[in-house]
Amino acid sequence: MSSNELIVGAAALGLANHAYFRRFEPGNAHHPVITVVLQSFLLVGALHYLDPERPLTLFSALRDYITAFFVLVSTLTASIFTYRLAPWHPLAHVPGPLGAKLSKVYMLRHAVTGQRSKVLKALHDQYGEVVRIGPNEVSIASAEAITSVLGAGGYPKGPFYKYWGDPTFPAGNLLTLTGEPHTHRRRIWNRGMTASSLKDFEAILSLRMTLMLERFDGFAAEQKPVDLAEWCNYLTVDFMGDVAFGGGFELMRDGEDRDGMFRIVKMGIKAMSIQAQMPWISPTLKLLPGFKEVPERLHEFSNSRAEARVKAGAKTHKDMWYHLMDEEGKETRRPTLAEVIIDGGLAIVAGSDTSAMTLASFLWRMLMHPEIHARVRAEVDKVYPDGEGILSSDKHNELVFLSACLSETLRMHPPVPSGGSRRVPSGQAKVVSGTLIPDNTDVFVPTYAIQLSPKNFYPAPESFDPDRWLRAHSSSDGEVDGEVLNQAAFVPFSFGPANCAAKNLAWREVTMACAALVRRYDMSFVKNGGGERWADEVKDFYVNQCDDMMVDIRLRDEFKV
Repeated sequence: MSSNELIVGAAALGLANHAYFRRFEPGNAHHPVITVVLQSFLLVGALHYLDPERPLTLFSALRDYITAFFVLVSTLTASIFTYRLAPWHPLAHVPGPLGAKLSKVYMLRHAVTGQRSKVLKALHDQYGEVVRIGPNEVSIASAEAITSVLGAGGYPKGPFYKYWGDPTFPAGNLLTLTGEPHTHRRRIWNRGMTASSLKDFEAILSLRMTLMLERFDGFAAEQKPVDLAEWCNYLTVDFMGDVAFGGGFELMRDGEDRDGMFRIVKMGIKAMSIQAQMPWISPTLKLLPGFKEVPERLHEFSNSRAEARVKAGAKTHKDMWYHLMDEEGKETRRPTLAEVIIDGGLAIVAGSDTSAMTLASFLWRMLMHPEIHARVRAEVDKVYPDGEGILSSDKHNELVFLSACLSETLRMHPPVPSGGSRRVPSGQAKVVSGTLIPDNTDVFVPTYAIQLSPKNFYPAPESFDPDRWLRAHSSSDGEVDGEVLNQAAFVPFSFGPANCAAKNLAWREVTMACAALVRRYDMSFVKNGGGERWADEVKDFYVNQCDDMMVDIRLRDEFKV
C-alpha cells in the first residue's frame, strides 16, 4: 500500500464513519474519538503489513499515523459540513445563519455567555418565525408552536433534558421524565398543589415574609444597602425548603449562604445548561476527575434534608414531602425515597430560582418606572389601608393593577426564557407555522422571543406597559382597536402536560411579597451601583440568573416608630 493508497483509505473511512454516525447517532463523545484513533492506527498497520518492504521506523510510522488521522478527520468533517449545507438535508428549507447550520458550536458559545434567549430573539427578528439554530434543530417563535409542540398532542422531551438529573442518583426528576413515568409523578405533584394545599403553604409563606420584613426593617434602621436580588433568592429558598423538606433552610436568618450550597447550585445549573446544548458530551465529562463533585454535594445536601424530614415525622401541616411521599396512600405504587429526594431538590432549585427572578424583576421595574410604582402603591394602600391581611391571599383578586404589572413582568422577563427541546418522533413530521418539521428534529419554542413579538403583543412589545392587560380585559372580546394581546402566546410557566407544576403557588408567593414590600418600604438604587442596568445583565442559563441589585431601603413614614 502506497502513501496515496493510505490517503484514499483514510478518506474512505471518513466517509464510512459519517454514514454510520448518521444512521446511529453517538450517545457520547469518547466512543467516536476512540473509534477514529483506532481506525487510523489499524490503517497504518495494514499499510505496513501489505507493503513489508516499506521502511518501518518510529518516524515513518508516526508520519503515516498523523497523515491517516488528519485525512480521516478532515474527510469526516468535510462530509458532515457538506451534508448539513446540502439541498437534500431535511432542514435545507429552513432559514438560519450559516454557522448554526454547520455546527452546534454556534449556539453553544451563546449559551456559555448566557445570551441564548437574546440571540434567539434576534434570529427570529431576522429570519422569521421558524429558524434553523443547529444542524438538526429549529426554533419556532409562534403561538401556534406552543400548542402544536408543547401541547397534549405535541412532541416528547428531547435530548436537551436527558442530563438535567443527578448523574450520581438512580431516579429521574419531574423535569427529565417523559411518558407514563412523568404522568404518574405529575399526578402526585398536582395533588400537592390543590387549593387546600396552597392554603397550607400560604401559612408557611406568611411566616417567612414576616422574617423578611423584620430583616428589612433592620436594614432600614441601619441605613444599610441591600442586595435586593439576593434577598429575593433567600426568601424563595427558605420558603421552598419549608415546602419541600419541612424546613432546615435559614438563609434569611443567617443573612448569608453559609454552606455556599446555593452558589454551587447556580454553578451546577449553568454547567448543565451548557452541556444540554451538546447532550452527547455529558457521558464523556462524567469520566473526568471532579466532574461529579457538584452533583454529589447537592445529593448529599438533599439527602441530609430528607433524613431530617423523616426523623421529624408528621407535621402539623401537609408539606410537599407529604404529597411526594404519598403519605395518604393514594397511589398503587408508592414513590421510592430516591424519587422523593430528587423531586424535593428540584422543587427547591426550580421553585426558588424562578420565583426569585420574577420578584426581583418586578421590583426592578417598579424602581425604573416611578409613575407605575406609584399606581401599584396606591392600589395596595387601598386594599390594605392598615396593612392587616397583607400576608394572606384573601384579597389578591383586588390587586388588579399589581396583577397586570406581574403579568407584564413575566411577559418581558420570563424566568425560563428559551426553554428546552422537544424531539419529533419518527413518522410524526408535521407543518408548524407554515414549515414542515421533519422526523428526528429537535424543536425549541422560545418564550422570550414569542412574548416580545409584535405579532403577539402590539404596540410597543419591548416596552413595559401593564395597562395593555387592563385594556384587553375591559374589552368584551379581549380585543382593542389597533392592539394585539395574544393570550395564547403568554406562557411564562410553559404549556401543556409538562408546564410548571407549581405555577399557582409561585403566583401567590410573588404577589404576596410584592404587595408587602411595596406597602412598607421606599426603595432606590444605590448611587453609582449600576442598578439601572440590572436587567440588561441577566443571563440565560436555562433559568435566568442575575447579578447584584443594590438598593437603599427606608421605612415609609407611617411605619416609623
